[in-house]
Amino acid sequence: MSDSRPTRGRLDTPREQRRLVLRRPDPEADTIGVFAEGFARYMGTARFLFWMTVFVGVWIGWNIFAPADLKFDRYPFIFLTLMLSLQASYAAPLILLAQNRQETRDKVVAEQDRQANARAHADMEYLAREVASLRMAVGEVATRDFLRSELRSFAGELEERLSGVEDEDPTEPPTGDRS
Repeated sequence: MSDSRPTRGRLDTPREQRRLVLRRPDPEADTIGVFAEGFARYMGTARFLFWMTVFVGVWIGWNIFAPADLKFDRYPFIFLTLMLSLQASYAAPLILLAQNRQETRDKVVAEQDRQANARAHADMEYLAREVASLRMAVGEVATRDFLRSELRSFAGELEERLSGVEDEDPTEPPTGDRS
C-alpha cells in the first residue's frame, strides 16, 4: 500500500497543498441576488433619499392643498404609512440577501487569499531549504580566498626548496638518507 502524501524528507520539492472546491450558486437564486444587490445599492444612495423625500413631500402636499374631492389620503396619512411600510417590508429582506451574497464573496476571496498565502509559505519553505542546502554545499567547497592562501603557501614552499637547491653544488650528490 503506497502513501499518496509527499515525503517530508525531500528538500528539492515543495510540499503539495490541498485544494478546496467551491460549488457554483443556483442560477435562479443568482438572478434574484443580482436584483437584490442592485436594489440595495440604489437604496443606499443620496439619489434614492432625494426621490423618496420628493415622493413623500408631493404626497403630503397634494393631500393637504388639493381640492377636497381630489384628496385620496386624509390627515393622518394612513395610506402613505401603509405604502412606506410595504416598501420597508420588501427592502429589508432584499438588503439582507445582498449582504449574504457579499459575505459569500468575501469568504471566497478570503479562501483564495489563504490559498495564495499557503502557496507562498510553501514556496518560502522550499527556498529556505534550497538556501540551507546551498550553504551546506558551499561549506564543503573551497573558497577563492582559501585557494589563494593555499597557492601562496605552496609557492612559498616551492621557492624555499628551489632556493635551497640552487645553493647546493650540482656536482655533489644530494644530502639525505638513501636507505
